[in-house]
Amino acid sequence: MAQRVGESRGYPRSGSGVARTLEISRLGTPILARPKGATGLNILSIQSSVAYGHVGNSAAVFPLQRMGFEVWPVNTVHFSNHTGYGEWRGTVLPAEDVAGIVRGIEDRGVLPRCDAVLSGYMGDASLGEVIVGAVARVKEHNPRAVYCCDPVMGDAGRGFFVRPGIPEFIKGVAVPAADIITPNQFELEFLTGVEIGDLDDALGAADEARRLGPGTVLTTSLRRRDAAAGTIEMLAVSGEGAWLVGTPMLALEVNGAGDATAALFLARLLRGETVAEALTMTASAVHAVLEETHRTGSREITLVPAQQGIVDPSRRFEARRVR
Repeated sequence: MAQRVGESRGYPRSGSGVARTLEISRLGTPILARPKGATGLNILSIQSSVAYGHVGNSAAVFPLQRMGFEVWPVNTVHFSNHTGYGEWRGTVLPAEDVAGIVRGIEDRGVLPRCDAVLSGYMGDASLGEVIVGAVARVKEHNPRAVYCCDPVMGDAGRGFFVRPGIPEFIKGVAVPAADIITPNQFELEFLTGVEIGDLDDALGAADEARRLGPGTVLTTSLRRRDAAAGTIEMLAVSGEGAWLVGTPMLALEVNGAGDATAALFLARLLRGETVAEALTMTASAVHAVLEETHRTGSREITLVPAQQGIVDPSRRFEARRVR
């Protein structure tokens, strides 16, 4: 849970179609068969929550709602605050309780209207089984639904911060079941066994991750030796190509940015944007939040004060095709 996107924009018009062809080549095509700017979408979000601060569902739900999504949050843990403080109170919820909540939602007959499942911090491997089971039930009711798995396990410098068994479950079960995954660099290296030093390494690792099952891989908090100085990057790879975006590195250490990133990237794809467009808007929105967080000196990401930047960031960081 450490630091780790809507309006429709049409293609340029051209009587010969050349401009449109070039734009499609640069941006790719939407990976989800939905009209651009689709609304009335529902996301089942199964992850952690905190009373104070913004991680897990507490970082994902508000941005999604601010973008016009209906969110059905199911919490896997409920803590007083995130674990980055070193001290917290609360509990990991029993798997049977979480499963019961999902069954209760199903009892309302609404799973056919669920467009996506989003998962993050699990708390325990048994909760992972509940999440993957929920994905299967949703897809049984709605085969067009997608599963976005944020494989929260750890980060560079800190290593793993989850319970034993979770990394193995994520690699062996959750990731193969996913359509989209959003690992940070540390997590991608664990999933693939590829040590990332440069862009070619990062592309190779993303390709290896796609071989595990997911069609789209968004790598966050990418730090490579051949990057521009003072930047932090995101790399998105799908069957259509690969796109890279960099934003200025800010001198802050916060939790929850990765949780918000996964939610926003999924949201943009669900609204019919291409991978390149979703990457541009996700990176721009997250930077807007982090820039406000840095300005105020907050230990928590400032989602509410920066909410307009989530929906329509004033500064755009354009993704560029790298393959």
